[in-house]
Amino acid sequence: MKHFGLFVLVFLVGTASSLNYGHKPWPHHLPRPSLIKSSLPSDAPPPAWNWASVDGVNYLTQAKNQHIPQYCGSCWAQAATSSLSDRIKIARKAAWPEINIAPQVLISCGPMDGCHGGDAGAANKWIAENGITDETCAIYQARGHDNGAPCSAVSTCETCWPETGCTRPKKYLTYTVEEYGDVEGDDQEAAMMAEIYHRGPISCAISVTDELVAYTGGVFTGPKNATELNHDISVVGYGTESGDNGKKYWIIRNSWGTYWGENGFFRLERGINNIGIESGACSWAVPKDTWSDVHFPTYFQDGGDRLMEKVWGLLRKIMIKYKKVKSRGTCRAEKALFANGERVISPQPQHTLRSSHLPESWDWRNVSGKNYLSWTVNQHIPVYCGSCWAQGTLSALADRFNIVNGDKYPELALSPQAIINCRAGGSCEGGNPAAVYEFAHKVGVPDVTCMVYEAVDQGPIEDCTKPHIDLCRDCTWPPPNPGDKPNCWAKQQFKRYFAEEYGYVSGAENMKKEIYKRGPIGCGVDATDEFDAYTGGIFSQKILFPMINHEISVVGWGKDEKTGEEYWIGRNSWGTYWGEYGFFRIKMHKHNLGIERDCVWATPKIQTP
Repeated sequence: MKHFGLFVLVFLVGTASSLNYGHKPWPHHLPRPSLIKSSLPSDAPPPAWNWASVDGVNYLTQAKNQHIPQYCGSCWAQAATSSLSDRIKIARKAAWPEINIAPQVLISCGPMDGCHGGDAGAANKWIAENGITDETCAIYQARGHDNGAPCSAVSTCETCWPETGCTRPKKYLTYTVEEYGDVEGDDQEAAMMAEIYHRGPISCAISVTDELVAYTGGVFTGPKNATELNHDISVVGYGTESGDNGKKYWIIRNSWGTYWGENGFFRLERGINNIGIESGACSWAVPKDTWSDVHFPTYFQDGGDRLMEKVWGLLRKIMIKYKKVKSRGTCRAEKALFANGERVISPQPQHTLRSSHLPESWDWRNVSGKNYLSWTVNQHIPVYCGSCWAQGTLSALADRFNIVNGDKYPELALSPQAIINCRAGGSCEGGNPAAVYEFAHKVGVPDVTCMVYEAVDQGPIEDCTKPHIDLCRDCTWPPPNPGDKPNCWAKQQFKRYFAEEYGYVSGAENMKKEIYKRGPIGCGVDATDEFDAYTGGIFSQKILFPMINHEISVVGWGKDEKTGEEYWIGRNSWGTYWGEYGFFRIKMHKHNLGIERDCVWATPKIQTP
């Protein structure tokens, strides 16, 4: 779990195997935890398998970095939750929504020693007995019950607002497992292959060496005597190098960020108990279906007296002007470092695509059976932050990268915290969505494994074109206590994602053309109390003068089968417990909080390796 700068590597040469990397073996005097109800199918696994691409479909969930914003030895929780998230995605045939199980719940409330280590098998047992939530309920903070993030009423799920502080939502989604155990067999390699092929990724303990810490690519072969298990990873597949003498290898996802190894992965020579991977310390869990029975209301609409609607509209306009009413999203700021207009160098879909060529409905969550959207987010945890201006725009841009890349792993999630730290449009007190895309064009945005979301105003960074600890960082041992200075440094080498073009779009037909041709867009809305309380269905609210105070992204549109009413499909940034898994449907053409008035788009710049 440690990834060191050069100066640390030089100092620690030959000592990596003796360090605490976060894995703690199950006590020898206790039986290994297991709850086994079924057996694997008898058919033999194929010679090669990779859950990142099965018949062109990616079944792996979001990449992680356990080392930021400060060091935490949570590899055991990361491996267990990543493997479980993958298996849920496999069980759901990669359909939207993608569910990312929260390792933070385990390190705050779960078994073992939090940021000072644990065991993936123990994590599976705890999840079966207690249930667990996703990361929009409990975002990763890299602190556990052992160093500043004890289990509390909101550890499982929280929402934060300026008026109420942080509380547990009345309703939220939970997940669990119905079976768990260890990979066992006379031939451990064959047993691992069978478990991975038939049911999905597994968690395994390995022995981290200095050579693995410095790994940058290829099939890795560690020292033969490296068998002290001190780190947990997830194994997502296996294969063999081309050629007569090609090495067999495991395909492994680490939790050290995408800037490490092969986009956060490594290939490990298979069949020789390389760094202890085949020594019998691999665990698995089978998810229980808790998602199929989730239903949402069929319709939501706010009515009202026409005269009172007009009166309220005028009053609302006056009150917002003088700041007498709350602004949920606080997504517009008067000044922004980046806000110089559009960059349009090619014909736009609104000028080249005929309305008659548009489909009756379109949804980037399901295009020919594929979900192209990046992960769902929650801007309001671990504390309240008015960062919707960054969340809505970056989610739409990340979606467009996933669309261009054909939904191949690793799927992209861009870092809103880096945008906040760079003041690329604003702060937690509000911002300008258009400025985000100008920044993405001129400077570039790192992904979330460079800078996780903390919902705070760090920075501002003076020059984000250069490496900076608040733009992309790595950290190492020990896990700091509250008030201690963490041992972190700025990453010098990391990938930035750029926008090629960016601009504005408005009006239903033009929005449809932009979304259909190139992907989701960011749009402003008037986030009213009624919108805050939305739980499902097609939302509609009559407001005479909608005042834009919140940014969301629009990912498609549809038509109600009973009424024939058209609606937009929007993604919010308030967690999966809000609305329809964090999404909403809202009436098209009118009474829709001004959603068709102020939208922005950007196209991804595709970089060749």
